[in-house]
Amino acid sequence: MATVKMTQHLFRFFPALENRPITVPAGSVAEVLRAVDEIAPGFTDYVLDERGALRRHVYLSVNDTIVFDRDTLSDRVPEDGTVYIFQALSGG
Repeated sequence: MATVKMTQHLFRFFPALENRPITVPAGSVAEVLRAVDEIAPGFTDYVLDERGALRRHVYLSVNDTIVFDRDTLSDRVPEDGTVYIFQALSGG
């Protein structure tokens, strides 16, 4: 199983994910995100755009490597891997 971690502010929108370990089957990043969406419906709508690509200010890493395939999310998540989801903050 892969582990999913995310920045604290995302829990405000998805309280079902807070205060619990998030573990899902390993696979592609797209498959991992779909599994998280099963736990917290609407999650993928928040992090993905209408084409299924990562939204502009959302970043993912698998272990210590930033996901570069932002369009099809084909990067593989190993069985013992951790996906980190974070949103870039902008503004002034």
